[in-house]
Formats: sequence, C-alpha cells, structure tokens
Amino acid sequence: MATQATARRSFSFLQIAITLQTVTIFLQAVSAGLLLSSSYGETLHGVGARVMYGASMVYVLAAVLAWKPGGGSLRPVWHASGFLVLASVQVVLGIAHIPSVHLPLGVLMFGLSLLALARR
Repeated sequence: MATQATARRSFSFLQIAITLQTVTIFLQAVSAGLLLSSSYGETLHGVGARVMYGASMVYVLAAVLAWKPGGGSLRPVWHASGFLVLASVQVVLGIAHIPSVHLPLGVLMFGLSLLALARR
C-alpha cells in the first residue's frame, strides 16, 4: 500500500516536472521574441535559460524518484537525461550566439517536451 502511494506521488512529481519544463521552454520562445524587440529581452532570456536548465534537472530528479521505488522502466530516466543533454547543448549554443542551430533546437525541445507531457 505504501509503495503504491509513493509511486503515485512520484508519478505526480514527474508530471509536474515535465509541465514545468514545457512551460519554461515556451517562455524562452516568448523571451526570444522580446530579445529582438526590447532592451530588457536579453536579461529576461538569460534568466529564463537558467530557469529552463533548472527545470530540466528537476525532470531528471523526478524521473529517478519515479523509477527507484518501484523498480520500473528506466525509459523516463533516459528521456529526462537526454533532455538535460539537449538543454546543455542549447545553453552552449546560446552563449556562443549560434542562432542557426539554437532556434531550431529550441523548437525541437519544445515539441519533445510536449510529447513527453502528452504521454503522461
């Protein structure tokens, strides 16, 4: 009984983590538009990048916590870890000012995050 409650709580935390990640990526797209049209856009996009990266780390933590108690599939952990790698590449590309790869990767990340959210 306690294991089922723990699994349910972990599942809920996983869903919250994926939702948080998806929302932060969407807000990054909004702040990218502001980056092109306002003086405070760069600051907002930089802060948003840190929040998005943190949300990706929370997603990994939630996936591990959801997997560990029940000994279920490692697939969510691999997905979350892969997403953290994509987020790391995205940050490096943003710092290097390579928009030709940074922007399409951001769109891909948003789509993948939506897909992960829909699967939950």
